Amino acid sequence: MENDSVRRNLLASRNVFNGIHGYMELNLSSLSVLLRRLSGDKLFYLSLLAGPFFWLSLYFGGTAITGPKWLSENKWLFLQVALLYPVVEELVFRGLLQESLWRTPLSRLSIYCVSMPNIVTSVLFTAFHFLAHPPLWAVGVFIPSLVYGFFRDRYERVLPAVLLHVFYNSGYFLLFGR
Repeated sequence: MENDSVRRNLLASRNVFNGIHGYMELNLSSLSVLLRRLSGDKLFYLSLLAGPFFWLSLYFGGTAITGPKWLSENKWLFLQVALLYPVVEELVFRGLLQESLWRTPLSRLSIYCVSMPNIVTSVLFTAFHFLAHPPLWAVGVFIPSLVYGFFRDRYERVLPAVLLHVFYNSGYFLLFGR
């Protein structure tokens, strides 16, 4: 009886993480194929080029900026906002939430090339940012969130979204700090 309970718990845990595993599969072969596809994707490069426009919009929007000097005093904080937060946020929002929404009737709806699961996820992602950021900052993450979600949909993997999110956060905090 106890073994059945343990087995059920293990199966339930495995099911919870299937969404993440399916989209973060990092065996060398699939990673190599994904990176090759990304390297030839002009839209992915265009999204990288959009990063500086995002940074400047936050800068000119008056977000709290102290400049790059904060980095030398706050290396751990930089690693958190540039690497840890984007990975965790993408696993939760794109790896779990957006993937779950693809299993609903919303998956049949889109506005132009943006899926409804992406739009709903981006609205919730933006709302989440209202908890810890000024309103302009929180609203400012909506468009990048749609971009991250677009590439999650395009590649059916969360890794492209993670790479873009790390790039956007790293560039902004490296240049302008917080």
